[in-house]
Amino acid sequence: MNHKAEYKRWKERAVADEDLIHELEGMDEVAIEDAFYRDLAFGTGGLRGIIGAGTNRMNVYIVAKASQGLSQYLLKKFSSPSVVIGYDSRIKSDLFAKVAAAVFAKNGIQVHIWPELLPVPTVSFAVRYLHASQGVMITASHNPSKYNGYKIYGADGCQITIEAAVAILSEIEKVDVFSVLIDENPEVEYINDSVLTAFIERVKQESVLFGDEINRDVAIVYSPLNGTGLKPVTRILKESGFNNITVVEEQRIPDGNFPTCPYPNPEIRDAMELGIEYCRNNGAELLIATDPDCDRCGIAVKDGNDYRLLSGNEVGLLLLDYVCSQREKHGKMPTDPVFIKTIVTMDLAERVAAHYGVRTINVLTGFKFIGEQIGNLEAVGKANSCIFGFEESYGYLTGSYIRDKDAVNAAFMICEMFAFYKTRGISLTEKLDELWKQYGYCLNTLHSYEFPGRGGMAKMQKIMVDFRKGIDEIGGLKIMEVQDYSKGLNGLPKSDVLKYLLEQNCSVVVRPSGTEPKLKMYISVSSENKERAEAVEACIVEELQKLM
Repeated sequence: MNHKAEYKRWKERAVADEDLIHELEGMDEVAIEDAFYRDLAFGTGGLRGIIGAGTNRMNVYIVAKASQGLSQYLLKKFSSPSVVIGYDSRIKSDLFAKVAAAVFAKNGIQVHIWPELLPVPTVSFAVRYLHASQGVMITASHNPSKYNGYKIYGADGCQITIEAAVAILSEIEKVDVFSVLIDENPEVEYINDSVLTAFIERVKQESVLFGDEINRDVAIVYSPLNGTGLKPVTRILKESGFNNITVVEEQRIPDGNFPTCPYPNPEIRDAMELGIEYCRNNGAELLIATDPDCDRCGIAVKDGNDYRLLSGNEVGLLLLDYVCSQREKHGKMPTDPVFIKTIVTMDLAERVAAHYGVRTINVLTGFKFIGEQIGNLEAVGKANSCIFGFEESYGYLTGSYIRDKDAVNAAFMICEMFAFYKTRGISLTEKLDELWKQYGYCLNTLHSYEFPGRGGMAKMQKIMVDFRKGIDEIGGLKIMEVQDYSKGLNGLPKSDVLKYLLEQNCSVVVRPSGTEPKLKMYISVSSENKERAEAVEACIVEELQKLM
């Protein structure tokens, strides 16, 4: 792409948003190149990028172009296509949703749009509930405030597959960014509140108490991190009898600037600190936080005189054991029960599942692949076989009512599990220690390395090439097996992922992020205790950094 020529064209024609006009006028050479050297990458996660002017940015023109391409795809595939649209609290999310709706309407596609901002899982649910052809969610998940995105769902409520993404991209590439026609008064159908009620009621059915008593007056602090979770999360908890809920006031109202947590990710302690302070002041032992689009859920629990953040792997392990043990105890385990996890998620979870006679399915990174497996089960009449799915990046789902991770479900199930154990005098950290004693200690960490700008992608590609040249050991541990998913492995799609199985039940996964300019490394260390595991992990990290 001739970035200078494209910049000139945008200066002349990008007049639909005053913010873009001002930004274009103030760009220097470096900014022009970064904003126009390529089109924003489109894949199975749709689009995600920095908000601003340019072909490599998220703006009304890129949203309109994507929506026109998606319209052309839908009109070829369906006789009477329809789309569900949702949006989160991010900057310009409501505007982008309106632009998308106007483009679909201009193409004669029926539009069902949520009348207010709501979580990602409600789009997956509404697509299935309303029998829509496609779903679109305007969101950038847990990224910093300067980002926004455009996530696409298929008719099954699952994020689009690689095949669908290729077909949609082919249509998008046919569209000139300034040629899209927009319906100025689009006919849209606002989704009735009864659909949200149906979603809430369906999540409630995931309870595994089966008549067991719990104390629902336990003190809990909740933060939506200025996102979409407030209404559905507080509603389902209160309707389920959890009335002692304190909401973090500074993070209650939707705000795409995220004033108290610039990186609104519940994995990070900085984003959780305000909630932890609320816990101290209210005597609460549990903090729950959902990310802006409410598909990820993080928690902090009282641990001695402080509060400890549990990792996505630790929460997933606790939920897996809780769901399995309750189903086994009450005779509610389905025939051929299935647990689904990603290849970068704690391997120890597979041993827990096996203990309860539950079959594990491993998939590539991304909850869409978990959703895809649920769809495969549904196709053979076994959707109810899936009792749990999770990924290490704080995504959980019990059951099969949607095809994406759901933090409304996660918050509900975590509160139930917390109350169940507390009623019996057990804290979540004590329960976790029980699992370590039973299955052995396992430390799982994620290390991300940023490679921004035009040269970043080339650097990441070179690193992956270097890793594939052959390594005998990492951090003093011999490599027992190399699993290269770029060639397709275990029936999974091809993906730029390497997994090294090391001696002593340790492993390392290396992969470029599909949505951010980052190289991610997932390390799993099994050992007799935490101290020894941390020492081994430190050696592995040091070696990996040298290899880069």
